[in-house]
Amino acid sequence: MPQGRTPIYKRLYAQVVAAIIVGALAGHFFPEFGASLKPLGDAFINLVKMIIAPVIFVTVATGIAGMKDMSSVGSVAWKAFAYFLFFSTLALIVGLVVANVVQPGAGLNIDPATLDTEAVANYASTAEETTISGFLLGIIPTTFFSAVTSGSILQVLLVAILSGVAIAATRPHSDLVFDVLGSFSQVIFKLVHMLMKLAPIGAFGAIAFTIGEFGIGSLASLAALVGTFYLTSFVFVLVVLGTMAWATGFSIFALIKYLREELLLVLGTSSSEAALPSLMEKMEIAGCRKTVVGLVVPTGYSFNLDGTNIYMTLAALFIAQAVSIDLSLGEQIALVLVAMISSKGAAGVTGAGFVILAATLSVVPSVPVAGMALILGIDRFMSECRALTNFIGNAVATIVVARWENALDRERLVAALAGNPMPLPEQDIERHERSGPHSEAIDAKLGGLA
Repeated sequence: MPQGRTPIYKRLYAQVVAAIIVGALAGHFFPEFGASLKPLGDAFINLVKMIIAPVIFVTVATGIAGMKDMSSVGSVAWKAFAYFLFFSTLALIVGLVVANVVQPGAGLNIDPATLDTEAVANYASTAEETTISGFLLGIIPTTFFSAVTSGSILQVLLVAILSGVAIAATRPHSDLVFDVLGSFSQVIFKLVHMLMKLAPIGAFGAIAFTIGEFGIGSLASLAALVGTFYLTSFVFVLVVLGTMAWATGFSIFALIKYLREELLLVLGTSSSEAALPSLMEKMEIAGCRKTVVGLVVPTGYSFNLDGTNIYMTLAALFIAQAVSIDLSLGEQIALVLVAMISSKGAAGVTGAGFVILAATLSVVPSVPVAGMALILGIDRFMSECRALTNFIGNAVATIVVARWENALDRERLVAALAGNPMPLPEQDIERHERSGPHSEAIDAKLGGLA
């Protein structure tokens, strides 16, 4: 999607930057007015969430249906989960090490009895209700269509995978269904582009609310924790993910520049879901096969939460240090092991970062759950960094898994990261291999849509 000579004020990333700046100023100087703008950010995020389920369904279903070898679906899945497990665990360990070295909570000497337990009661109760078995059963929708209306990414993914496999198994009889889904995907992504034009309004409302409601001043008292978390996430992205990117043959800096519009949107809204549809499209444009994109990106949004994992161990040790609790090495290892499980069990829960932290602390009794009240006021500011780190981590994971699967078009990747992306083909190359009575007519129709 080359920008050409489009005036800078017409470029989406410039509009989002301007909206974030204006929103921050409005929230700072007119806090009541800024706090009242929350519906703008919520409305935009809800509009994007509305389109996430159709985007995932058509991408995954058509990607799998067009494959010749169904075994490659399993191959992509296990490689993706191996990647997720390794880097999620590494992120937990990085947060733990940094917290021990920097000790951002040391010296606060806060009495746990003075903390407001009611402030975190809702998060703690949600965490207690979240179990691994409940999470796994929750992946199965009540009905075929309820997966699309439930708002659960994993439910949509499950239905899309099964549908894609069924379509592939019944071809050429199901060619018409395959072609209709292919045409529908063009409509869906056109709708995505239309909704993205509203991104500056959403970013303006969301950042104005954050600054107006919580105020910049709330950061001062816990500046050590916020600064440590941001710096750790920054180093993790550039060093850990950057090394992985280098080993795969691309630059993390070029990828960040390529995804700058989406990253600014995530920054403004504090929600990585706001940029999920656009990320899926850009990963395809960057040369990743549709099937890989469809499987890795949605599952990564639930299982590959690098920023959230860094936050969990860092925040847990901050709370322990603040209330003068010295955790032994064994207790810290237990914390990591519990976090590995709780981070998967709470996937997809609203306010997942805070809920996962509550679930982890409730199983590790050495650290009081009430201590979460210490960071409740600044969690919104840290959620932006969590979302950005998670987003970049999933973009890197998609390219890496595509490379492992020999499903990466290097020419398209180089062109995209150089700022000259090639437009997506009208349909996947598999459509030229279709057979059946509807193929030629539908292909001619699709050609006219370009």
